[in-house]
Amino acid sequence: MRRILAGARLRRGALVAVSLAYPLLVYLAMGHFEPRWLSLLLFMLALLRALGTREPLWIWAAAGTGMLAVAALLGNAALPLKLYPALVNAMLLVFFLASLRWPPTVAERFARLQEPELPLFAVAYTRRVTQVWCGFFVLNGGIAVVTALWATDATWALYNGLLAYGLMGLLHGAEWLVRRRVKAAHGHG
Repeated sequence: MRRILAGARLRRGALVAVSLAYPLLVYLAMGHFEPRWLSLLLFMLALLRALGTREPLWIWAAAGTGMLAVAALLGNAALPLKLYPALVNAMLLVFFLASLRWPPTVAERFARLQEPELPLFAVAYTRRVTQVWCGFFVLNGGIAVVTALWATDATWALYNGLLAYGLMGLLHGAEWLVRRRVKAAHGHG
């Protein structure tokens, strides 16, 4: 059983590491390898995602990733490789939107890890936070598409491999500050 759990953690860790480094890896490899060979990296991501979940949404994400890899392979084109960050944003958007439709929301689930008995104001607040993240994924995914279609490879890699993560960190930090004020306003600070 420990080996199974260790293997699952290893797959999850590899998926996160390769996903985070993906834009930089693709950018650095573009001048040295044809897109068809880089599609193997995308195949690896699809495989890791498929092996790491049983949730239908993430299986669809794996299928979408696999389709991008096949398109890159068959067309020997870089565009499908560059659309992966947009796909990730689209899948996160669907995941967060689904949690708005069928609560608890994603933000509420995370909040309950620290505070299992959330007061009503906190549940409402986490719903708003989930909505804000949905807006972020729309904007970030849109920029990912624009950089894939019309920006230089360097601009695509800079935005999707660095700036997008910085914006996520800023949003997370801003939300943390707002959360402290909301808790204090309700006497939970």
